[in-house]
Amino acid sequence: MEPLAERMRPRSLDDYVGQQHLVGEGAVLRKMIDAGRISSFILWGPPGTGKTTLAQIVASRLEVPFYTLSAVTSGVKDVREVIERAKSGRFFNSASPILFIDEIHRFSKSQQDSLLGAVERGVVTLIGATTENPSFEVIRPLLSRCQLYVLKSLERDDLMRLLQRAIAEDVELKKRHIELRETGAIMRYSGGDARKLLNILELVVESESSNDVVITDEIVESRLQQNPLAYDKDGEMHYDIISAFIKSIRGSDPDAALYWMARMIEGGEDPEFIARRLVISASEDVGLANPNALLIANAAFDAVMKIGWPEGRIPLAEAAVYLAASPKSNSAYMGIESALGTVKETGNLPVPLHLRNAPTALMKQLGYSDGYKYSHDFPGHFVRQQYLPDDLASHRLWYAQHSPSEEKLYQRMVQCWGERYKSEEEG
Repeated sequence: MEPLAERMRPRSLDDYVGQQHLVGEGAVLRKMIDAGRISSFILWGPPGTGKTTLAQIVASRLEVPFYTLSAVTSGVKDVREVIERAKSGRFFNSASPILFIDEIHRFSKSQQDSLLGAVERGVVTLIGATTENPSFEVIRPLLSRCQLYVLKSLERDDLMRLLQRAIAEDVELKKRHIELRETGAIMRYSGGDARKLLNILELVVESESSNDVVITDEIVESRLQQNPLAYDKDGEMHYDIISAFIKSIRGSDPDAALYWMARMIEGGEDPEFIARRLVISASEDVGLANPNALLIANAAFDAVMKIGWPEGRIPLAEAAVYLAASPKSNSAYMGIESALGTVKETGNLPVPLHLRNAPTALMKQLGYSDGYKYSHDFPGHFVRQQYLPDDLASHRLWYAQHSPSEEKLYQRMVQCWGERYKSEEEG
């Protein structure tokens, strides 16, 4: 028999739980579905938030062929075969078949490239699902041809509704008398993941021999301790553990960082996955407080690729301890987030003329590059001039956080720019 999570998979938007910002009345995705025409899009969100289910509902509502590939098991050849099937099975003027690719972030560049032509020509409508930031994992040409929709972890009310519906409607659970006396533990362990919630419920119910099942926090915790991976049948537990790992580094606890790393190693986690997270943490959490952290993390990544496993655990551990023990700063991360927000708010502001390149005589006549001051011609290799667009001439994006290493950078900026850096309170 199918697992409970599969038996309870919604077949329509009316049964779909959560993501009302996308599929609620008047929401953007709901409007497209109701209109019967959708463009390619990527669903980005944590495990168990309904990405696959939503793709299946879309295909069902539009009554078009639905092809699915897993990036874990499919290659370029599989992609091309599906595209050929989609071409041959499409009728004139009918809506494009849907190609759903689960874990699209695991597709290589060549695999993603093989999709481009079919998506551009409308041979297929692509729906990708990913738990990773598409900006880093999906090639730009493909990403530019897709809308991006962000799914959120399910709220407690959503999970309660799903829990009560499963108990009341599932063909197997209806045979039992189930009382939800306490829900704190089952909510906590599910972590906003619908699949995990239903797996825990199924585990608890199946472990009771009596027809009467009373669910309490103590019973849930007891069953999960006896079989801690049973509620994680699809392997999503690594997202919880990697979160604990990164937060331990951010929180400057090398003992906890090593513990969670050991949990990942024992669980068979991909060493490259661990190494990538270390590089991200070195930039995001340690940052300018200790720029060597990024060098160490990159060196560990490189070492793992060269020496393999199990010896690769040693440079990974060295990097994890170094990052956890380092001072912390997220000023670079906050700076780029602020810059992206400014770009979205202000649009494509023109580049000041003196910063523009002037490779032709006409451009020189138009004033391109006129007045530009070459920094190396001045004392200290610095001269004050405007580098931002006119509308943002004195705008601040980066705020130093004054760790010993970063303080040196800040003091140099004060020396160079004076009041621009001194007059505003540092973030």
